[in-house]
Amino acid sequence: MSALIISPLPFDQCNGLIARTLHKSLERDPVFMKLVAENLTCRRGLRTIFEDLSFSLESGRGLLLTGANGSGKTTLLRMLAGFIEPAWGEVRLEGGDEECELAEQCHYVGHHNGIKHSFTVEENLRFLGDFFEEQTSAARYEEALEIFNLAGLEDIPAGIMSAGQKRRLGLARLVLVKRPVWFLDEPSVSLDVQSVEILAGVVSRHIEQGGLAIAATHVPLGLDFKDELVMGRR
Repeated sequence: MSALIISPLPFDQCNGLIARTLHKSLERDPVFMKLVAENLTCRRGLRTIFEDLSFSLESGRGLLLTGANGSGKTTLLRMLAGFIEPAWGEVRLEGGDEECELAEQCHYVGHHNGIKHSFTVEENLRFLGDFFEEQTSAARYEEALEIFNLAGLEDIPAGIMSAGQKRRLGLARLVLVKRPVWFLDEPSVSLDVQSVEILAGVVSRHIEQGGLAIAATHVPLGLDFKDELVMGRR
């Protein structure tokens, strides 16, 4: 029985590929946007997770979300993405598509990868493309595969992949489907050093192209975010 060996691209080649392909796949007309959170309060029963939380984030900027376990980082991201209703307060995207809700203009990457284990890599990407958009070009599928070092694994069922490969497959949606706002909750979980660097390149390019990104993390992501929100501080 012969073994199939998949050799990932060296990081310097991946970095160049990110710059070339994301210039095409994330290219968009410059549009000023601002994500605004005003007086957000979250309660669970008698417990207040956070209250009167306000901030804004403009196009071309990233926000690092830090804080101890249980401080509300994941809850805040899920609230921003529309999964949780605030007890009071408001979240809005100024300058976005007025015909679409914020949830339709964002990517949310949570603790789960959001992939189907019985599907192959290609089937997962096709499903994600169909789910998020009516049409996704063949070129963008190839870009997502190449950037996240999944080329050559198209026919492999996701269920037998390593944890890092599954995470990269879940992250591939960031390239596959255009969304101006990214909410990333511990996106580097299960990734090796090279993959973390690739992810950092993808996020940095997204911001350079005028996107917004908020990332919650406990470990360095290699991102030069200028803004930080520390949860749990009063």
